[in-house]
Amino acid sequence: MTDPVDRAAAPPAASQTRAPLIGADLSVRAAAAVVLAALALIAAWIGGFWFMALWFVGGAVALWEWQRLIGGERLWARIAVGVLTLLVTAPLALHGAKSWTVAAMAIGAVAAGAVAGRSGRAVWTAAGVFYAAAILAAPTLLDASPAYGFAAILWLFAVVWGADTFAFLGGRLIGGPRLWPRVSPGKTWSGAIVGTFAGAVAGAVVGFLAMHGGVRLAQLFWLGVAAAIVGQIGDLGESAMKRRFTVKDSSRLIPGHGGVLDRLDAFVAAAVFAALVGWARSDGVWIAAGLFQW
Repeated sequence: MTDPVDRAAAPPAASQTRAPLIGADLSVRAAAAVVLAALALIAAWIGGFWFMALWFVGGAVALWEWQRLIGGERLWARIAVGVLTLLVTAPLALHGAKSWTVAAMAIGAVAAGAVAGRSGRAVWTAAGVFYAAAILAAPTLLDASPAYGFAAILWLFAVVWGADTFAFLGGRLIGGPRLWPRVSPGKTWSGAIVGTFAGAVAGAVVGFLAMHGGVRLAQLFWLGVAAAIVGQIGDLGESAMKRRFTVKDSSRLIPGHGGVLDRLDAFVAAAVFAALVGWARSDGVWIAAGLFQW
């Protein structure tokens, strides 16, 4: 397990409005982020099987982190059921079979919870399997569209990365009241607001260019606002979970960032939101079309 959270350390008071703009680990964090972003962009450009494979690996690592984080018995049996769920989900998502994909995710989550038994971790185990499968399924379903998939993924990356970067900068330059000090004392309302609108602008611009102007900017901007907000809620939710189980990072796999769960918390929430919106608004097999056809 990772290092426990120091419960004796009180969160910063709201009057402490600013943090240093450049932290000691900023160069390490930035380098890791650039490498991961480059890998994600290359996989998106290639698309298809290799894009799915990247998110399969991400989902599998997140599954391992989650099950270790919550503890309990039958760890490797739970992980085995989770990996089997990913193996079933992957080809379904790759071919755009959205209903079957969700069904496989749900069945795998229930099966993993049953394996956990009465250890007190059944619900958390099931939630972890479903979450790991969502890391794989949501971006893969979006990418599966031959006409809209690549644009949808670029838009999603721009929203999430833009929101994350400018929330960090905005919070340190502006400061102000903390967003949820008991869970994530480093986040501020100013950073959240700046990040939300910056991510929406970045997404609108990237989506407009990727679609060669064939999209309504205003609708794409407000969709980006909603996706950025959902992403930040996902970030806070993962922080609350770590507090619940008294851990600081989900693992130490990514220098300066912790683990895959720590790095993908905002992305998976925004990706699931985008997939649901696309599904609700599309009238065909490919859900990515619903993000651009207004």
